[in-house]
Amino acid sequence: MAHPLMPKAKAVWLVDNTTLTFEQVAEFCGLHELEVQAIADDEVAIGMQGLDALASGELTPEEIARCEADPMASLKIAKSDVPEARAKRQGARYTPVSKRQDRPNAIAWLVKNYPELSDAQISKLVGTTKPTINSIRDRVHWNTPNIKPQNPVGLGLCKGDELEKLVAVARARAGTEHTPGAATAPDGVISHANTHATPPEPKKEHTVENVFGTAPKGGAD
Repeated sequence: MAHPLMPKAKAVWLVDNTTLTFEQVAEFCGLHELEVQAIADDEVAIGMQGLDALASGELTPEEIARCEADPMASLKIAKSDVPEARAKRQGARYTPVSKRQDRPNAIAWLVKNYPELSDAQISKLVGTTKPTINSIRDRVHWNTPNIKPQNPVGLGLCKGDELEKLVAVARARAGTEHTPGAATAPDGVISHANTHATPPEPKKEHTVENVFGTAPKGGAD
């Protein structure tokens, strides 16, 4: 069942202006019956201004009269002519104006250290566009001489766990391993030593041949 906007304020208005039961008001507003009773007793929503459900078009006088005459009846919200709010389109994150000048440095760092990241992932992470990423990657950006790769986490453009998650996803798709914590290293330098490390040489036994290079000749001097 659909509930009205600002349900508690609507409940205040219904309690003050109708003879509807607490149960009817609670069901309509999506509240607990005891909460509606507390509103009537001035224990909850003290000083809250009630919102007229008739003025908002969510109820009609006929609907209120119908339910006042029948305590077992349930209020039905009226269809509103107001269009529903459109869902916000998912896109690149918003970057504060004060930090936008740091984005090219962050992009250069990501392109250099994590070539497996897609343009869409980088765009989502630091709030940029694909043309900007490509221009920095191809070194044709208008400010290329002044771009210095810097960790976006240190610049405050994203969080360390966000970067780690995207890198893990990108490397999983590429079939490569990811060294945990590398993206958020304090010095901002990525070390891939653990990713392709060579196996250690087997330890040699401490024999006479290993120590002196040759076996001793038989007999003591």
